Amino acid sequence: MKLDPAQRHILTLLQKDSTLSTQALADKVGMSPTPCWRRVREMEEAGVIRGYVALVDRHKVGLGTCVWVRVKLKQHSADVLDRFERVVKACEQVVECYELLGETDCLLKLYLPNLEALSVFMHEFLLKIPEIDVTHSAVALREIKNETALPL
Repeated sequence: MKLDPAQRHILTLLQKDSTLSTQALADKVGMSPTPCWRRVREMEEAGVIRGYVALVDRHKVGLGTCVWVRVKLKQHSADVLDRFERVVKACEQVVECYELLGETDCLLKLYLPNLEALSVFMHEFLLKIPEIDVTHSAVALREIKNETALPL
């Protein structure tokens, strides 16, 4: 879907505050509510807007440790990757997972309560996945930037 300037403006505003009423959104974009609502609905139906969520402060819910885990798989086949993906998708500690080019096959992002939880995660979950050959972990010392809004 090709976005026009008004749709981009609407998306920029909704990424900052998805609780804006149609009237408030329309006022900020400079259009009447009905056409504004229609544009939002079009973007929802086209899948541009996938949904609306609450952004939770991970520190306030006890998830102060951010860990990146690089994973190298034993083999490179569709079956191996499919099995690995199914297991990782079912794991709630993994908040992001990317398949990569290069020496690392996949990159996982985890939010955990502490380093002890990382040890449990590694021993009770990750290292039990038979498709994994090698893992390398990096613990974030502090978060410098973490944005959810896309640059439109």
